[in-house]
Amino acid sequence: MTDRAGTPAAESDLIDVPALLEAYFALKPDVSIPEQRVVFGTSGHRGSSLNTAFNEHHIAATTQAIVEYRADQGITGPLFIGSDTHALSHPAQTTALKVLVGNDVRVLVDEYDDYVPTPALSHAILTWNNSGAEEQADGIVVTPSHNPPADGGFKYNPPHGGPADSDATSWIANRANEIIEAGLLDVKMAEPSAVETYDFRSKYVEDLGSIIDMDAIQRSGIRIGADPLGGASVHYWQAIAERYDLNLTVVNPLTDPTWRFMTLDWDGKIRMDPSSPSAMASVLAHKDDYDILTGNDADADRHGIVTPDGGLMNPNHFLAVAIDYLYRNRSGWGADAAIGKTLVSSSIIDKVAESLDRRLDEVPVGFKWFVPGLVDGSVGFGGEESAGASFLRKDGTVWTTDKDGILLCLLAAEILAVTGKTPSQLYRELTEKFGDPVYERVDAAATPAQKAALGKLDGAAIPATELAGDPIVAKLSKAPGNGAAVGGVKVVTENAWFAARPSGTEDVYKIYAESFKGPEHLKQVQAEAKLIVDAALGG
Repeated sequence: MTDRAGTPAAESDLIDVPALLEAYFALKPDVSIPEQRVVFGTSGHRGSSLNTAFNEHHIAATTQAIVEYRADQGITGPLFIGSDTHALSHPAQTTALKVLVGNDVRVLVDEYDDYVPTPALSHAILTWNNSGAEEQADGIVVTPSHNPPADGGFKYNPPHGGPADSDATSWIANRANEIIEAGLLDVKMAEPSAVETYDFRSKYVEDLGSIIDMDAIQRSGIRIGADPLGGASVHYWQAIAERYDLNLTVVNPLTDPTWRFMTLDWDGKIRMDPSSPSAMASVLAHKDDYDILTGNDADADRHGIVTPDGGLMNPNHFLAVAIDYLYRNRSGWGADAAIGKTLVSSSIIDKVAESLDRRLDEVPVGFKWFVPGLVDGSVGFGGEESAGASFLRKDGTVWTTDKDGILLCLLAAEILAVTGKTPSQLYRELTEKFGDPVYERVDAAATPAQKAALGKLDGAAIPATELAGDPIVAKLSKAPGNGAAVGGVKVVTENAWFAARPSGTEDVYKIYAESFKGPEHLKQVQAEAKLIVDAALGG
């Protein structure tokens, strides 16, 4: 961690916005260079125009590929499109609109030319498709989420409203690269002069009463502070305060493509991560001014929860509290509605699930795995350790199938209003029942070949029988909840676990680890995890 972590950004930390925009139009990618290809990660294609990784040709080709994909899939309804506050988002949306209009796709943009949070776009897709319309809608979100200001991002959400699966994104990326390589000859473009509009904000805000007890929050009078961190939720929070007459203050209503008002993250970069104590340092300075204080990232799909007594909550801790509260207070949910978690989320969630007598649906990393269960109501809550989650409406029907940071922040307020206790107080009560786990993620060096091997590693190939003094009870290369490949391995004992997965962008692999025996035992788990993985990789 840099010694500048948590300190205000200096002028030298800020991006040159004109140079970034000039590069978006001027630089042309060469797809024979891996770093300049269209590549969809867990949340779309991301990169900087300065590195020729996110430029006009990328977006034109990717949009044309999406047009061809949706036609092949028989998707003939409207396409909703919205963008966040990153500097590259507006020009990328404009490029996408030219291609969509050029291909005669019916496209809907924000009625007020406002930013559109990811959950509001997911909500719009599902609202349309559940309205009885014959033609199904889909959408595009232009956002790199919490990534630094120089980055752009482009994400496709099919008719189920959530992130596209790997089959779809692989097809779209491959086709986009073919189009770029051929000099964009297949791209059709026209001036987007007559697109339709949609009131994303009002329809999302008006519907919140179907999923959150807004009356309880209003009656309680609790002081809520909401910091959009310069992101797309900024006008949504003000609208929520006014619509539901809440004692809510938008702590920082500023938007600026340089994010000059942010404090630096752990590595000295500006990053809008509401789960990072360093990035949230300026927000934490106000923790005693409110009964509950929240933060969102640039597209509002992540949440950060701050309490006067506990400061910034670890995302795992809030997920456990949210699950415990919701399954005890949502009588409209089905008795068989499972609890969804990614396999690198805390095992205290497992213990909460057991105490609630609910099935645990443990899936690989990626919110897309929760989509089917949220759609049909068989999963009541889906959450991941990186501060992303969504859940069902009060009546047990789908709300969003993408992460909803605004929703989780409002849930924190509801929890305080209904129970009279902060989420951090409730987490301490959970640890008194189930133990107090220690959790950390670290990186370990790995060559590209080792990363590829780790991604295909079979848990059965690991010879170890003990981990940090305890017998190993499971070696997982497939997720217990759905049998899907983990893309790595998870090793479990009664008191601890670790998971190892290759990084998609760096020559490292990630070790997630947790122990119910304390910090020293966690260090032992991490050290032995590296030895176990390196041995399995022949390192």
